[in-house]
Amino acid sequence: MRARAVIAPIVGLAVFFGVWELIVRVRDLPPFELRAPSDIVGFLVENPGAYWDAALVTGAHAGLSLVFSLTIALAVGALVAASRFAEDATNPVLTLIQVTPFVVYLPSIVLWLDGGNAPVLLVGTLVCLPPFVFATVAGLRAADPAARELLASVNASSWEQLVRLRLPSALPSLSTAMRYNIGLALIAVYLAENGNLATSGLGFLGGRAARFNEADGVWATVFCMAALGVIGLVGVGVADRVLLRWHASQRDRW
Repeated sequence: MRARAVIAPIVGLAVFFGVWELIVRVRDLPPFELRAPSDIVGFLVENPGAYWDAALVTGAHAGLSLVFSLTIALAVGALVAASRFAEDATNPVLTLIQVTPFVVYLPSIVLWLDGGNAPVLLVGTLVCLPPFVFATVAGLRAADPAARELLASVNASSWEQLVRLRLPSALPSLSTAMRYNIGLALIAVYLAENGNLATSGLGFLGGRAARFNEADGVWATVFCMAALGVIGLVGVGVADRVLLRWHASQRDRW
């Protein structure tokens, strides 16, 4: 069963990239239309330094954005879960953040914060905040009523109930939100890096390659972004195994 969990993703990726490679070769597609995976990997092997450094910058931006948004969401979510008034006041703001295309106000944030890392982190944090808040509220309210009554019967404080019961019950929904937000954070910081008046990150390399019609450079950033996403999702999977051993989703996995 454990071997299958390793072999199955490898087979799936091999088939995906094999079909991709076959389509490009059979149809003889031009590089600006679609690049073959083998050509992209070859380009990355020939130019490892720049893309490695840029991937580290983008990964750091995405990771910090996730940490900041999760921290804020836990505080806001705890308040919202405890108060219907706070929920009614907060939901419209979160909805506005979620549905407004950040690329529209990104230039204003860049000018306001004078470029650099700050606008990238702000945009990444804002974009990831609503899903985390919604997941936190749903998870905190999903705590077992019987367990809540038991803690109340022994005069457990609200803080003890939050730490011992409500937060653990919110972990599964937060894990789901994290999986969604990893891709969202990477997209947000990539686009922000393309316009933050700086010369670092995959967003800068990808934007420069697109402006000069360098297909290899564009697809190289795509591969690097995909690799960052896979690493993030694997990390969430490992965290689930450690933190959610008690949950049915992990007990039944094998």
